[in-house]
Amino acid sequence: MITRSPNRKTQMNIEQLYKIFKSNPSVQTDSRKLKNGDIFFALHGPSFNGNEFALKALDAGAAYAVVDEDIAPGNEKVIVVNNALETLQALAAYHRNQFSIPIIAVTGSNGKTTTKELLNAVLATYFITYTTEGNLNNHIGVPLTILKIKENAEMAIIEMGANHLQEIESYCKYARPTHGLITNIGKAHLEGFGSAQNVAIGKGELFRFLQLHDGTAFVNTDDQNVILQSQGIRQQVKYGINTGTGKIVESDPFLKVEITGEKEVIHTNLVGSYNLPNVLAAVTVGKYFNIEFDKIKNAIESYQPSNSRSQMVKKGTNTIIMDAYNANPGSMKAAVENFAAMKGNKKILILGAMKELGTDTTKEHAELLSLISKYDWEHVILAGDEFYALQHPFHHFKNSEEAREWLQKNHPDDSLILVKGSRSMQMEKVVEAI
Repeated sequence: MITRSPNRKTQMNIEQLYKIFKSNPSVQTDSRKLKNGDIFFALHGPSFNGNEFALKALDAGAAYAVVDEDIAPGNEKVIVVNNALETLQALAAYHRNQFSIPIIAVTGSNGKTTTKELLNAVLATYFITYTTEGNLNNHIGVPLTILKIKENAEMAIIEMGANHLQEIESYCKYARPTHGLITNIGKAHLEGFGSAQNVAIGKGELFRFLQLHDGTAFVNTDDQNVILQSQGIRQQVKYGINTGTGKIVESDPFLKVEITGEKEVIHTNLVGSYNLPNVLAAVTVGKYFNIEFDKIKNAIESYQPSNSRSQMVKKGTNTIIMDAYNANPGSMKAAVENFAAMKGNKKILILGAMKELGTDTTKEHAELLSLISKYDWEHVILAGDEFYALQHPFHHFKNSEEAREWLQKNHPDDSLILVKGSRSMQMEKVVEAI
């Protein structure tokens, strides 16, 4: 139930709140980013209470503040609800129900954001497309993405991340995707999911929703776990090397892809052969929605990776592959093997620890060290306590700051460098010293 202040004894249902949203169609949960006319939702976090900032938000120009504490009885601009987050999600669900456009949900252990960005680049060549900004793919980001969809929308792409069971399921209830794509299923967020099997079940919640609602699944046939989760879905569009969609022509330094049946090769700005499924997904989805191959090719070739995802950066005489936005056993293995296969006499491997692996932490880091040991490197620099408990001959530091200090004293030149690690390791800091 949504109310104004209890002192006013005025009840407001979600339809009434939606009318307010239609007049003020911009929602903000961070008072520091507030724009004039926004509706401010006072959410809670581990170290903050949004209700404490609600009146400041109104002073800063917010049209209304949705709170779940009665902070200002009688204030017409304060809407008191039982739970601000649940109300935000309910408002998103109501807004979503106003559209009959294709809604494509994207999840997976690796490559979600890159795939989402490639899909957006391709689909936006023909459709008015709205998509998740950055990686706002959680219980707050998904409803905010939905609420940014405007009346002129012809297509929407929603990225969904998860670190526990029933999370994707909950997003589907208010995003109601008509189409879905699982990039791959691997050992990510094991701590929250509890097991690799639960990761598959959790990611598969998207396909279960599509199965129940007669949606369409884009299925990566190069991933056996994805195939297993797709069973029972009536409408499937398959892609992958196994399906014959395309293959790698070259991947050093940038990925070049040949699409079956097309005369021209796609020259991407992506580093890493592991990006092939992401490119094939974008081609497949584009063709499914009847976009001409020339437009698909141009869109993918125009896409420039950012935010430390498969980026190649030049600094002085060094070439740096920045793939440091996130890391789990699957993505780390792919990155290391791809880097080992690249041409270069002086290769430096700079890796941060992998997080959220729970009881598998030691095992997975030991396997990573075993993989690294198979190749010859100029230097291997490891950051994170997870490496300290293991025997190895490499440079190791507690954090990225210490690694950066070592690099300042031992500055590399004429080197090819891979930087990768979990987001919390902040491996981008080491680049400052290169």
